[in-house]
Amino acid sequence: MSETIAPEKHFDDEAGRDGLGQSLGIVRTLYMDKEAGRAAIEVEAEMRMCHSGGVVQGGFVTGWIDAAMARAAMCVTDFQMTPMSLEIKISFFRPATPGLLVAEGWIERKGRSTMFVEGNLKNAEGEIVAKGTSTIRMMPLIDMSKKK
Repeated sequence: MSETIAPEKHFDDEAGRDGLGQSLGIVRTLYMDKEAGRAAIEVEAEMRMCHSGGVVQGGFVTGWIDAAMARAAMCVTDFQMTPMSLEIKISFFRPATPGLLVAEGWIERKGRSTMFVEGNLKNAEGEIVAKGTSTIRMMPLIDMSKKK
């Protein structure tokens, strides 16, 4: 049986969003499954994120997939490690438009300090909008919120 981790313990504030998540339009973390190495988030694409009459700018799409992949990587380390991207590649299949979308991420292969992760973004109809792959290096967790 997979262990599903309560997302609010790690990412969401009382309102259900953190600062970065709010900037990216992340509505909530849907799940993080430690055993399966999978995670998903729900995002709200808004017109402020669009160009060309309603097409979401690719950086947001990349950020959503990256956030889902990062959650998958962090949950398998019990949130004791931070994922640092070594490379990321996104392939766009159709335009993302305003509305709710779901980004999923999963670990394809895990080494001692490097992980190969994949993810996708689906629209409300369940169609894949974009897919991504990333190579990440897991680093010890550092609390950067405290000033020196």
